[in-house]
Amino acid sequence: MKKLELLEKKLKYKFKNQNLLIHALTHKSFKKPYSNERLEFLGDAVLDLVVGEFLFHKFKNDAEGDLSKLRAALVNEKSFAKIALSLDLGTFIFMSASEENNGGRSKPSLLSDALEALIGAVHLESGFETAKEIALFLIQKNYPNIDAKNLIKDYKTKLQEITQSKMGQTPEYETLRAFGPDHQKQFEIALKLEGKEYSRATAKSKKEAQQMAAKIALEKLEVL
Repeated sequence: MKKLELLEKKLKYKFKNQNLLIHALTHKSFKKPYSNERLEFLGDAVLDLVVGEFLFHKFKNDAEGDLSKLRAALVNEKSFAKIALSLDLGTFIFMSASEENNGGRSKPSLLSDALEALIGAVHLESGFETAKEIALFLIQKNYPNIDAKNLIKDYKTKLQEITQSKMGQTPEYETLRAFGPDHQKQFEIALKLEGKEYSRATAKSKKEAQQMAAKIALEKLEVL
């Protein structure tokens, strides 16, 4: 398909098996016997390792805790959606008309999943080193100045410092629900101050959802 050749140019990678590329770009709403969910599962694991190894070598003197925060700042829905947008990935995804009408081509979760599936497909076809090369190219293109201090935005710590000094209390985080398949779990977290819900966020991990809820709370407090 001519249209997909444009995506391959952006990736700097030519798929030997075009069906694998189509598979990686097929959302479950498209009602085919296959979808990109399994490739997304694989790509998520590949990206986690790629970023972990990259940070391990780049920040040689940083402790494990800081490296974990750095990885979490890069390996998440928001970061992957940003990279996907740079590829205009939404225009290439096969999805149902109803999903498209609901803004599917710009949904961060859908874009992030498709990017993970693409990396998974490259890994499946050409191995880890090729997938790593493409992933690092995309990450460094979108995050050219990866700096530990700027990248790690520990909103929870910042919020706690502010609420303790101004209100004499610590925020509470309550898991409202966990939903979705095991490989694509989502967690909805409520942040409470003085026993009342102050903000709410949903993400792929409890830690990420807590950080997002803390960021929203900071924005409400107008301190960001």
